[in-house]
Amino acid sequence: MVAQRDRDNAVESRRILDRVAREAGSGDASVASRTARRARDHFSGADADREDRIEYWGTRIGRVLGLAICVGLLVWLVMFLLRGA
Repeated sequence: MVAQRDRDNAVESRRILDRVAREAGSGDASVASRTARRARDHFSGADADREDRIEYWGTRIGRVLGLAICVGLLVWLVMFLLRGA
């Protein structure tokens, strides 16, 4: 009786794990490669309308400038904290 219950629990657990793995859609890509691809698509303006050149290039330029400003602020913060001011 206990062995049958353990076997049933193991089968149910395996079924749930298989379903979660399918629904996660992880595929062959690792988390790092998916994140890198999403960042590349974001900064290249992949979601902007390619027919409208101004929107496309404005999106790309704006996102790169935003990244540069963010990096500059982080560098400033680190330098500020290291100086002990």
